[in-house]
Amino acid sequence: MEFDCERLRRLLGKYKFRDLTVEELKNVNMFFPHFRYSMDTYVFKDSSQKDLLNFTGTIPVMYQGNTYNIPIRLWILDSHPFAPPICFLKPTANMGISVGKHVDAQGRIYLPYLQNWSHPKSVIVGLVKEMIAKFQEELPLYSLSSSDEARQVDLLAYIAKITEGVSDINSKNWANYENKTINKITVVGGGELGVACTLAISAKGIADRLVLLDLSEGTKGGMMDLDIFNLPNVEISKDLSASAHSKVVIFTVNSLGSSQSYLGVVQSNVDLFRALVPALGHYSQHSVLLVASQPVEIMTYVTWKLSTFPANRVIGIGCNLDSQRLQYIITNVLKAQTSGKEVWVIGEQGEDKVTKWGGQEEVMSHLSQEQLSSRDIMI
Repeated sequence: MEFDCERLRRLLGKYKFRDLTVEELKNVNMFFPHFRYSMDTYVFKDSSQKDLLNFTGTIPVMYQGNTYNIPIRLWILDSHPFAPPICFLKPTANMGISVGKHVDAQGRIYLPYLQNWSHPKSVIVGLVKEMIAKFQEELPLYSLSSSDEARQVDLLAYIAKITEGVSDINSKNWANYENKTINKITVVGGGELGVACTLAISAKGIADRLVLLDLSEGTKGGMMDLDIFNLPNVEISKDLSASAHSKVVIFTVNSLGSSQSYLGVVQSNVDLFRALVPALGHYSQHSVLLVASQPVEIMTYVTWKLSTFPANRVIGIGCNLDSQRLQYIITNVLKAQTSGKEVWVIGEQGEDKVTKWGGQEEVMSHLSQEQLSSRDIMI
């Protein structure tokens, strides 16, 4: 079937970077002319839906001297090529999914190439080539016995709908494994907050292993310092699989620029989290997710929906840090005769934050209140 550029342009009418996407797909067709594309509705784990272009086809995988044609499906986001595709296996009724490092029970594919996706160096052809290489190390599908085929039909229906939720199907060798002896924490994001988090956790000695996932390009000053310090039990990595079996995963990664408001980066942060959260949830299925990314209320909700974790295992920091700062100012700067624990900062991050004074007794003296009202203190 000849590649039809004009038809593809019409299908991609709502894509933000249609011309770039069409040019890349032309290149994909040169390497994999048997791939077939269509426009279908994709349902994200947060229940939102979008009409997205998707490719289906098979890739040749050599495993133990035999060649297997592995069926795959690639969903192309409307922000492509600046966001990575969403990749799935597309097994037939007589194929079972072998859950492993790069594949979950629903057939979603996780690869370093996806996690480190960065335009223009990252392209679909390169992604498929890495997929082939990884599947040659660990074959993602196996042949089912006839007694298992009925069960597989139900699973295929589940995958086809791309519904939210965690499958009840257990991994053969990955999802069932849980290291209960190591207290491991992962910090996601190599910015100032991520580095500060890493240093604080390391100084307090509350983790047996600490992983800092640095998703940025190049090496920043703080990251360089961590390399120089060579802190014990601290691993710096760009591979999301390094977070596997963490007890706590802390999100500090942000798309927030100096000239942007909190709400102005919601969409870019959501796109970023769509690539991160399912993968990190896959690698640490029994973890607690702590969200410090901004805007924290929205990103905590997004993390909860994308992870499908119970609500009590997805926690946003809210205004806790602001409260600690205000309590410190009251006690140590204003020298108020109080512990400072009776005051909290609540509300949405940004200009809408307010203070809440607890208890019936007066927290500060009249003089301290005048000092506080007359000072321009940024919290």
